[in-house]
Amino acid sequence: MEKVIDETQQGSALVMEPNKDNSRKLFIESYGCQMNFSDSEIVASILAKEGFNTTDKLEDADLVLVNTCSIREKAEQTVRKRLEKYNAVKRHNPSMKVGVLGCMAERLKSKFLEEEKIVDLVVGPDAYKDLPNLIEEVEAGRNAVNVILSKEETYADVSPVRLQSNGVSAFVSITRGCDNMCTFCVVPFTRGRERSRDPQSILEEVNDLAARGFKEITLLGQNVDSYLWYGGGLKKDFDKASEMQKATAVNFAGLLDQVAKAQPKMRIRFSTSNPQDMTLDVIETMAKHQNICKYIHLPVQSGSDRILKKMNRLHTREEYFTLIDNIRKIIPDCAISQDMIAGFPTETEEDHQDTLSLMEYVKYDFGFMFAYSERPGTMAGRKMEDDVPEPVKKRRLQEIIELQREHSLYRTQQHLGKIEEVLIEKESKKSDLHWSGRNTQNTMVVFPKEHYKVGDFVKVKIEDCTSATLLGTPVGYSDNN
Repeated sequence: MEKVIDETQQGSALVMEPNKDNSRKLFIESYGCQMNFSDSEIVASILAKEGFNTTDKLEDADLVLVNTCSIREKAEQTVRKRLEKYNAVKRHNPSMKVGVLGCMAERLKSKFLEEEKIVDLVVGPDAYKDLPNLIEEVEAGRNAVNVILSKEETYADVSPVRLQSNGVSAFVSITRGCDNMCTFCVVPFTRGRERSRDPQSILEEVNDLAARGFKEITLLGQNVDSYLWYGGGLKKDFDKASEMQKATAVNFAGLLDQVAKAQPKMRIRFSTSNPQDMTLDVIETMAKHQNICKYIHLPVQSGSDRILKKMNRLHTREEYFTLIDNIRKIIPDCAISQDMIAGFPTETEEDHQDTLSLMEYVKYDFGFMFAYSERPGTMAGRKMEDDVPEPVKKRRLQEIIELQREHSLYRTQQHLGKIEEVLIEKESKKSDLHWSGRNTQNTMVVFPKEHYKVGDFVKVKIEDCTSATLLGTPVGYSDNN
């Protein structure tokens, strides 16, 4: 089955190794993008120093935090339902405090305290260092809010704990915010302007993860291709930088090269890219290093030039095709995935057919597909009528999903008969006799356990497939161990 992801299904209690000296208990859940999960690790690290251990038992918690997503209405509805659950528990544990973190907190701010009486504190994505002070306020009987957006990379000096870590893969944040102002997207309003993290602090985190036995990292940002370090500050202010700063600036291709060289045995992934910002030097850097995975998540959102313009996507259909052609030329076996929105305001049947034809051209490995959801505060929400009827949205979305299912199967079939390197991540969901892990193209591979263990790089002969999973037999350890 294709990856049709709804961010609201990703929530789970996140737990770290307990510190025996800590007496208070933190229950934290995350919804939405990988950046939210990464941020939750930062929050847990900050609060560990304040005497909190994490717990996966809501009933035991002294403090409950939910890290929220605002990208779609359904994501926010899910959080509201979780707050109802917290409220039921709080009746039996009245001293329990409840906080809302992340994008939904940033969007609604103090309004949250009025709408959800259970909520004691509201904290935006750039204000987590202030949590100790905010918790003191709450414990003194006052509600607390901090949703101030920063102009600097806020958490470069915080070493995140790894919540529910398999000890194999980890996220490393490299940028925050977004300047692209797509008309459907709340991210610029909830996470602020683009700013990048000092490459030295990134390398230190990566080296630390390698020393602790991690085998794979994912460099994270709302738009990683916009990464630009010139000594600090917002990307938009780069033109005001000194000549020395400009001469020594590090872009994303440069950062990728540094990370790959620093840990040649470690797999490197990154997410998310924006087609208008991805440059040839990034693709060439990927091709140069064996340890940079051959996979790019490249959201396009629509195949129609007219709709792309309404979305304020600063690339055309043909420019996107040119980028795809360059990726296929430079990295022939690179996997590519998409984000797609069905039913954006004013979308016609012709626009929808343009999306389907773009998909036919690319034949994505998998995709993340949604019906349009109007978000308050965005340009589309303010200026465009949500005029595509729901039944039409649903039908178009289903057609996109069905076509993606065909393409996903086509792509997995290309692996049949090949021997591929797989990093074992966990036990298969369907069988305790099998391991599962991903190949360099980010496709899940399932194979018999034999004598291998989590964290091993294994060569697997691919013998069968579904549209989302490869099935095979291990034939030995990879040289990467």
